[in-house]
Parts: sequence; structure tokens; C-alpha cells
Amino acid sequence: MRWVDVDLTHVREQRAYLVRITTRQALNRLRSLQRRKEAYVGQWLPEPLLTTPDVAEDVELAESVSMAMMLVLETLSPTERAVFVLREAFDFGYEEIAAAVDKTPAAVRQIAHRARKHVDARRPRQSVPRSAASAAVESFLRAVETGDPQALLDVLAPDVVLIGDGGGVKQAALRPIGGAEKVARFLLGGIGKTKLPLTLAPTVVNGSPALIAYLDGELDGIMAVRIDGDRVSGLYYVRNPEKLSHVLSETPLTLR
Repeated sequence: MRWVDVDLTHVREQRAYLVRITTRQALNRLRSLQRRKEAYVGQWLPEPLLTTPDVAEDVELAESVSMAMMLVLETLSPTERAVFVLREAFDFGYEEIAAAVDKTPAAVRQIAHRARKHVDARRPRQSVPRSAASAAVESFLRAVETGDPQALLDVLAPDVVLIGDGGGVKQAALRPIGGAEKVARFLLGGIGKTKLPLTLAPTVVNGSPALIAYLDGELDGIMAVRIDGDRVSGLYYVRNPEKLSHVLSETPLTLR
């Protein structure tokens, strides 16, 4: 909308101008979200995005938009995140980034180096073939549906972590749950207490395997699944209704 009102006769480089106004809008949005998260009830997860299945075939793209990677980016400051994305995802030069974030090129170089080091230390390490990931999700789904504790333990990694986000609107674990036995008890116990019929179906969220949950036929939440090897190492369950608006239709993604 800002671009529509721009007098292009006063713009020397349209690309640079667009990068600048888009980056500044994104920074304003990130800072606003930071303030909201300080008063957020329970754990905060990024908004899940229902993506087309073919996204998973592009390993680099799938990793860059995965829920696990989004959580890593959330640990960066807004400026660090902007610099990292512009440099790593779009390969912008330091001078162009500097103009967008109101920093010197030298400062942007330092920020980019610091952000890259931070992300590299925390990013998911192992890419899993699509067939292996699908098999792991199917085993997980079957174990949950049948209520088989041992089958569930067999598919969960020993250090698996479950994070729930209800936003204070829907019930969710207020703290991360770690360890296969604790996660299994939480999952099977929670489903066992559900009085209404719960249905889980495989889907693709943020380029990675996920499950979409329906409670009595109504959308209840999205559980993004992180796979390492042949086991589930991360479960990210978003139940906050405000974050489920983009799981009703698929979104094609591309870095090209």
C-alpha cells in the first residue's frame, strides 16, 4: 500500500526502495510481536503455514521455513534477523542491507557474522529423506491412534521435546515437555481424557511433516513434527485459534 502512493519520479532505485520499506515494516512487526510475547500465556510458537507437499523435496527451502528453524530465528534480535534473512536467503550486499536497517556496512558485516554463528550453532543438523520422514510420522500417528505406549516410545527420540501453544485461549502445556516417557504420557493421557472424537491427519506445514487435528469435526490445531534419523525429535503443537488462519489453504513457496 505504501508503494502505491510513491511518486516514482523521485525514486532512483526501485528495488532498493522496496527492500528498505519492506524491511522496516518487518522490523516494526517483529518489535511489536516481541512486546506481545512478553505478556503471552504459556509457550509461544510461530504461526504454522500449510505448504504444498513439493516444498519438502527442496531440502534447502524446507529447512529454511521449518518450525524448528523459525524457532531458531526467534532467538535473534529483530535487526539480527533482518540482516540474516536479507544476506542468507536473498544474498543482498552489505551496503544494500545497511541502507535498509540504518546501519553502516561495517556494522552489518558484524551483525551478519554474529547472527550466522548463532544460527549455525542451533539449526537442525540432519536432513531426512521424504520417505523416511513420512514413515516416521505414520508410525507416530498409528501409535497415538491405537494408544500403544511401547510403539510410541519406539518412534520417539530419547530427548524428544514437545512444545504447545494455546495462547491462553486453549489448553496447552505451559512449559516444554522433554524426554520420550514424559511426552508419551502427555500425549496418550491427553487423548484418553478427550471426550469428543479427535481425528489426526498427515499434512505438510512449513515444508515439513505435520499432523492436523480435528476435534468433533472442527479444526483444533496443527502439530509440526521434527524428524531426526527415523525418530520424532520435536513436536510443536499450535492450538491458538489466532495462529491457524493459514492452515486452511496450501501456500506454494519458492526462493527462486
